[in-house]
Amino acid sequence: MIAEQIMKRDVITVTKNDSIETAVRKMKAYHIRHLPVTDEDLHVAGIVTDRDIKQAGPDSSFEQEDRGAFLTNKVETIMKRNVICAHPLDFVEEISASFYEHGIGCLPITVNNKLTGILTKTDVLRTFVSLTGAAQPGSQVEILVTDMTQSLADLSCMCRDLQLQILSVLVYPHDSAGSNILVFRVKTMNPLPFIHAVHEAGYNVLWPKYLRDQS
Repeated sequence: MIAEQIMKRDVITVTKNDSIETAVRKMKAYHIRHLPVTDEDLHVAGIVTDRDIKQAGPDSSFEQEDRGAFLTNKVETIMKRNVICAHPLDFVEEISASFYEHGIGCLPITVNNKLTGILTKTDVLRTFVSLTGAAQPGSQVEILVTDMTQSLADLSCMCRDLQLQILSVLVYPHDSAGSNILVFRVKTMNPLPFIHAVHEAGYNVLWPKYLRDQS
């Protein structure tokens, strides 16, 4: 999946000359926490977040007039510069890695240095929940495999024979060299027939442990 499939296109922005109060009002009005700072050509000059505003603002114990003076300052006084951006054709997996590596909460999406969209951690998390099928009723079965290609074929055929709908398949590394864990999420609340079939085929079911021990 690529960024343009899930990014928000109608991006709310501010300019570096807007007041901090303007940024606060836009965040409240549109229920957002990130505002790209752009120039008249939509080039990204920076970004300001609700956290930036809280950290830069006066302590709550200060007089109201101190906060009023702070809010009249320009956005450029608190915005983050050297913004990390992504392209609409970047893979969502790569974007999620950027969130993790750089400790950021959003990525402006640009084409030819012009803002065309925005992605937040929440957008990416929502997408991964959808991709894994976790939002749908079902059961998760974790299976230890050594031959990925053959195992995928075998296990998929078992689901077909049992008329089980596969919601998702994930792959995780295992501590043993040459081994992986295949995580099948299937659309059933009773995965026992599938687990029995997996055992009969000689595979090791790592989860559910209770059903594994009872089979």
